[in-house]
Amino acid sequence: MTPRQSFLCEQLRLIDGVAPSPVNTLGKHRKMTLSPYQFYRGSAQLFYADLAEGMLNLPDKLLVRQGKTVVMGDCHLANFGFLTEEGSHGDHVIFSPNDFDDACVGYGIWDLARFLTSLALAGDYGQGLLTGQYRIDEVKISDDLTAVSQEDINIACEAFLSAYRKTLRRIINNEDERYQVLKKFKKGHVLRKYCQKAARRAAGGEDFETKSQLAKSTKLIANKLQFANRPEKFERLDPPRYAELETTFRPYLNDAVLDIVQRLGAGVGANHADRYYFLVGSAGLSGHADLPCCHIVEVKQQSPAAPILAFPHLSPANTLNPAHLAANCQRRLQRRPDLLLDEVFWHDQHWLVRSRHHARLSVKPEALVLHPHEPGQAFRQYAKACGRALALAHSRGDRRSLRFEQLMVQILPECDKMLIKDCLNYSQQVITDHALLCELL
Repeated sequence: MTPRQSFLCEQLRLIDGVAPSPVNTLGKHRKMTLSPYQFYRGSAQLFYADLAEGMLNLPDKLLVRQGKTVVMGDCHLANFGFLTEEGSHGDHVIFSPNDFDDACVGYGIWDLARFLTSLALAGDYGQGLLTGQYRIDEVKISDDLTAVSQEDINIACEAFLSAYRKTLRRIINNEDERYQVLKKFKKGHVLRKYCQKAARRAAGGEDFETKSQLAKSTKLIANKLQFANRPEKFERLDPPRYAELETTFRPYLNDAVLDIVQRLGAGVGANHADRYYFLVGSAGLSGHADLPCCHIVEVKQQSPAAPILAFPHLSPANTLNPAHLAANCQRRLQRRPDLLLDEVFWHDQHWLVRSRHHARLSVKPEALVLHPHEPGQAFRQYAKACGRALALAHSRGDRRSLRFEQLMVQILPECDKMLIKDCLNYSQQVITDHALLCELL
C-alpha cells in the first residue's frame, strides 16, 4: 500500500467507520469506484484533509475572520436542485443547495473551491462515459452525444464565480436581496423544464399523485397508506424495532405514524449511515383527497461534518453535536427552512429528523455534460445558477452585517483565475485517488 493509499484509507475510515478493502467493502466505497466524480462525492473529508496539508492552496486573503460564514461543506454540482420551501409543508418550488449534512461554520472559499473542482470532475465524467472508461447502467450512450470540452469547463468555472460575485454585489446594494430565491428560468435555460417538472410534483400539482416522492414511495390500498414493497430501497422492520422507533420519534412528528421502514442504499456521501423513513399523516385517511396532508420524514444517523475533522477549532458553533449542527446550519442557509427539522439522541447516536420534500428534484450530471449539440451551454447555465444560489445561502449565514459580502466582492476578482487553475489541477489528484481506491478494492 502506498503512503497516499494509507492516507486515503485513514480519511475514509474517519467518516465511514471502516477503511476500504476487498474483504470488508461498504456499498458506498463500491459506488465511489464508478468514476472520479462519484469518488469525490463520497470523500468530502479527504478534500479538507488535503486543504489542511497544503495540497490545495486557497487565497490567504479570504481565509480570515470576515471570510467565514455558514458553508455547505460538501458543495458540488449534485448537491443543488429543486425543493419546496418549508419542506413538505410548503408548495413554493425553488432551486437551491439541497444537502446540509456537512454544513458548518467555515470559510466561504471552501465551498467555491469544492464546487469548481466538481465542475472539472463532471467534465471528466462526461468524457469518460463517451469513451467507455466509466460505465453506469442507468446511462445509455448514443452516437449523437458530445461531452463538454476543457474550454467548456473553464467557461463554466468563470460563470459560476461571476454569478456568485454579482449576487453578493446586489446584496451589498440592497440587503433585502439576500431573501431572494431562484424560482423562474427563461425559455431555453437548462433548468426551466426541471423547474416545471418539480412544480407539477408539489402538493396540488398535476403529477403529485403519480410522480411526487410520496407517490413513488407509497401505495394506497383500501384507504390505508403504506410504503411500497421495494426491497431494493425499503426493508421492513420486526414489530419490536417498529414499536421502539414509533415511541422514540413520534413526539417530533406532527401527525400519526402510518408506516416505518429502513431506507437502504441512499446517496453516496452518507450511503453508509443508518436511516429510517416514517410515513406521517392522518390516522383517519379517507382517500386520495387526504394525500397532500401526508409526507415522509427521514430519520438519519448523523456523522460529523467533513470540514470539522481537518479544522476542529475553527468555531465554537462547530462543537455542537452533528445533528444539532446540521439542523442549525440548514436553518441559516435557507430562506424558509423545513418546518419539520429536529435532532434526537437515541442508541448513543445523534439522529437528524427532517421532512422529505414531495417535489425534490436534481439534475443528473450526465444531463449537464452530454448533449447532441452544445453541452457547454447547459453546463454554463447550470454553473451560473449554482453560483447565484450559493451566494444567497452564504449571505444568510450572518444577516447582521455585510462584512462577508464586501470581502468576497473585493478579493475574489484578484484571485479567481488562479483559484480556477488550482482547482482544475487538484481535480487531477482526485482522478489519481480514484484509481488508487479501485486498486484497493
